[in-house]
Amino acid sequence: MAMLKVIEVLAESKNSWEHAAQEAVTVASKTVRGIKSVNVKNLQAVVANGKITGYRLNAKISFTLD
Repeated sequence: MAMLKVIEVLAESKNSWEHAAQEAVTVASKTVRGIKSVNVKNLQAVVANGKITGYRLNAKISFTLD
């Protein structure tokens, strides 16, 4: 049976929530091995002058322990 650990990260993108989720995984994978899944929650958008200028999210990233 594999043991998993979960970390919570915050990510932001100027393009989309999907890009923010990918950025969370990309940055986490620089220091964490064995990432298995990402659970996205708490989507937020930054608005300026009536337009969305940024996308933010909280993500729980799970990975296997050695």
